[in-house]
Amino acid sequence: MELIKVSFEKKLILRNLMELYQYDMSQFEDDSENDVNEYGLFDYKYLDHYWTEEGRFPFFIMESGKLAGFVLVREIADGELPKFSVAEFFILRKYRGQGIGKEVAYKVFEMFRGNWSVSWLEKNLPAKRFWTKAIIEYSKGNCSEALQEGNPSLEFNS
Repeated sequence: MELIKVSFEKKLILRNLMELYQYDMSQFEDDSENDVNEYGLFDYKYLDHYWTEEGRFPFFIMESGKLAGFVLVREIADGELPKFSVAEFFILRKYRGQGIGKEVAYKVFEMFRGNWSVSWLEKNLPAKRFWTKAIIEYSKGNCSEALQEGNPSLEFNS
């Protein structure tokens, strides 16, 4: 598995993957703000911010040279130390259940050393199971439950 920083020139590829991700996530969201637009697209409103704002880091997930998903990391101002968050995380269904997600999570935790807060939508039970297991293993149980923007999260240090 390899993480490749998404260049501005490859933004359209990320936008296309984002549509698949938002389709998957739509089953866990209630608000109509997450419906498709008049063109049949979800149109992720923060995508451009990854090339216009500091503290945002987009990566493609590559498995055996093939595009397998993406992870978007962002830095949140939180006192003196940086706090990092996984803004969005997507593994194509074909690659799920193979340990790639955990490998990606550990790799980004190591790339961005510091305080972390990883959240998920309350109704997204697969994400809850994945993140809880991965973070407890990574942090050796040294994590705490919290809320991030109204969603359940786990906080820990990498």
